[in-house]
Amino acid sequence: MVTGNLRYAEPMSKPRPPKRISKSSLENAALFYLERFSASAETLRRVLLRRVDRAAKLHGDDPAEGAALVADLVNRYQAAGLLDDQRYADGKSRTLLRRGCSQRAIRQDLARRGVATEVIDRAIDGLAQDFAEADQTFDQAAAEAYARRRRLGPFRSPDQRSEYRDRDLAALGRAGFSWDTARQVIDGDEE
Repeated sequence: MVTGNLRYAEPMSKPRPPKRISKSSLENAALFYLERFSASAETLRRVLLRRVDRAAKLHGDDPAEGAALVADLVNRYQAAGLLDDQRYADGKSRTLLRRGCSQRAIRQDLARRGVATEVIDRAIDGLAQDFAEADQTFDQAAAEAYARRRRLGPFRSPDQRSEYRDRDLAALGRAGFSWDTARQVIDGDEE
C-alpha cells in the first residue's frame, strides 16, 4: 500500500535522454509532430531546434550541424507541400474567429507562431471577404461569437443584462474589440 503524498512522489521512470541527432531521427520527429499538430514552418523549425539543442548539450555535438539539417528538412517539406503557411494561417484564423478572437488578436497569435505578415494579411482578407456579402463585419461576427461563448449581453439572462452591461462592454474591450462593435453586440436587440 502506498503511503504519503503521491503528488510529490518520485516518477515511476526517468525520462529518456535525447538521442543523437541524425537526418532520419529529425525526419521521424518532424513527421510525428506534424501527425499530431498543424504547424507553420517556423513552429516546426522551433520544435526541431529545441530537440537539436537538447541532444547537442548531452552528446557534445555541434548545434550548427543540426540547425543545418533542420533548415534543409523544413525547406524540403515546404517544397513538397507538407508545410504550407498560407493554409495554416487560413485554418488557424477561422478557428480563432469561431472562438471569438478579434482581428487584432488573430494577427498577434499568427505572428507569434512565426507566420509572415503578408500571409497573415491574406488570411484576414479572406475572412473579411466571407463577411462582405453578409450584413456583418468581421469584428462583429467575432464579438458575437465571444459574447455567446462567455454569455455576455444578449446571451445573458434578461433580468441580469442591465446590471452587467458595463462589465460586458469592458470584457469585449479587453478582448480587443472597439467601443462601437462592443456596444452593437451588447445592446444589439435594445436599439
